[in-house]
Amino acid sequence: MSIQIEVCIDNLESLHNAIHGGADRIELCSSLALGGLTPSFGFMKQAASISSIPIYAMIRPRQGDFVYDNDDISAMIEDIHAAKLAGLQGVVFGVLTPNGDIDMPRCERLMKIANNNMLGVTFHRAVDLCTNYKQAIENIAQLGCERILTSGLARNAVDGIDVIADMVKMADNRFNILAGASITAENVNNIIKKTAVTEIHLSGKSTRPSKMKRATNNVKMGSDDVDDSVIPITDAQKIDAVRRHIK
Repeated sequence: MSIQIEVCIDNLESLHNAIHGGADRIELCSSLALGGLTPSFGFMKQAASISSIPIYAMIRPRQGDFVYDNDDISAMIEDIHAAKLAGLQGVVFGVLTPNGDIDMPRCERLMKIANNNMLGVTFHRAVDLCTNYKQAIENIAQLGCERILTSGLARNAVDGIDVIADMVKMADNRFNILAGASITAENVNNIIKKTAVTEIHLSGKSTRPSKMKRATNNVKMGSDDVDDSVIPITDAQKIDAVRRHIK
């Protein structure tokens, strides 16, 4: 059985590392520390020019929940068009109602734009916030998404392993279940064995020191708890280790 490895990244250095490590597909984001937001057009275009593997852009206009108003949806539509213009192969999105159901009218609008642009679609971890994942599975099947990214309604894929397995059965080959959240070389085989997923998702996150020579001041570019002297990146060796451990 062939297992596809998707790697989420939020910078171009990580794109090179993910490909070098053996990724099969990229989820392109900004701000992975916030769960992943929409990447800029320039980032999408440059990534497309570099990458030898498919790239799906996250379409998420802000941090927080997945209940979006009409202004948000309009922005998401423009970002889907931008992904196509940049030369990407797909997009990743999810919209919920305040009650925790799939917002079908809004998702159908986004799906239509993606289809018109001949882009593949992944429904992301918004599904993990749904009140009834079984109904959500049927809704997503109706939308025609290629896959669902999920941690099985849990903090990580290990804790959600039983729900992921149930999702695979419910999907019944209509689309793929992409297991993600805290997947490592140490747990990947157990997750695959117990769930029967054919796709996994990870960041292979690591850090490197800033190349900037340190100044004497203590100016911060963001929150006080963020160290600007440390650059988050994907570790090619972690991706390769996952690839090598898959049996």
